[in-house]
Amino acid sequence: MFEFIIWISLALIASSSFLLMIRLIKGPSVPDRAISLDAIGINLVGITAIMSIVLDTSAFLDIILLIGILAFIGTVSIAKFLEKGEIIENDRNNQ
Repeated sequence: MFEFIIWISLALIASSSFLLMIRLIKGPSVPDRAISLDAIGINLVGITAIMSIVLDTSAFLDIILLIGILAFIGTVSIAKFLEKGEIIENDRNNQ
């Protein structure tokens, strides 16, 4: 029963990732695309965690942490770009 629930949740997260990929491609605005990209990163963390449970290993825990950090950094940089128009500020003296 537990294995059946694990596979169902894996299928639901995979279908959610597919729908988010459609939103990423067809999104009406750039913030919609940024949100879908962030949600895809969260889904990747979930898929990796479920595969770690299915394969009964803890080897994927480092990968889960890395995907989470990269998704967070990507989301922050996209949000900063949408707000200011640049990610790295070259002139720090003139604020």
